[in-house]
Amino acid sequence: MTAHKSGDPTTLNRLYGRQSGHKLRQGQQELVDTLLPAISVPEEGEVTAASLFGYDRPLHFEIGFGGGEHLAYRADMLPDHGFIGCEPFLNGVVTALGHIREGALGNIRLHMGNALEVLSRLPDGSLSFVYLLHPDPWPKARHAKRRMMNPGPVAMIARKLKPGGEFRFGTDHPIYLRWALMVMNGHPDFDWLASDPADFLTRPGGWPQTRYEAKARQKGHEVWYFRYRRK
Repeated sequence: MTAHKSGDPTTLNRLYGRQSGHKLRQGQQELVDTLLPAISVPEEGEVTAASLFGYDRPLHFEIGFGGGEHLAYRADMLPDHGFIGCEPFLNGVVTALGHIREGALGNIRLHMGNALEVLSRLPDGSLSFVYLLHPDPWPKARHAKRRMMNPGPVAMIARKLKPGGEFRFGTDHPIYLRWALMVMNGHPDFDWLASDPADFLTRPGGWPQTRYEAKARQKGHEVWYFRYRRK
């Protein structure tokens, strides 16, 4: 997961935690060598729906997509929309590449690295959805600045969303939950789309269960789902 100073969204160049795990099998390495370069977000320049997909279309952005289950599900459900997924962990990227190949999903572009670096190159008001699902909680107080849910990144997300666009956030970690609520409650750019506890205790439609949520459920953890609308 990307890290930065809590109040400075321009600090984009540091990643914490591991970026690779088990050694890739031959077929996985072939996906990295062939499919990933073909669908990677360019390393420089402005990032737009037209530049990525050839014409303008609603654009979605997922920060830290893990194994890509949610990303692939949404892209398959909305084939006329464009999706950008960012994930620094190589093995997660490989798993997502498998979903993309299996589903023949031509409306996804990936970035293996820092999500905020790509987000900063999107025009303001260009995104319809931003997703942050089960991010690294960094539960120790001294690591709080590493959390994606911080004023700087949230302000950037707000700028990149179009009015009426939606920011979806999910977590099973109570410390991160409290932190996120502190950051988001009263944020001037967002309305919380919840009227009672059922709205954040029940997974909304079109929001599939990821492997991280399944693991949390197996451990007996509660899972919370949040939807915020850009004013």
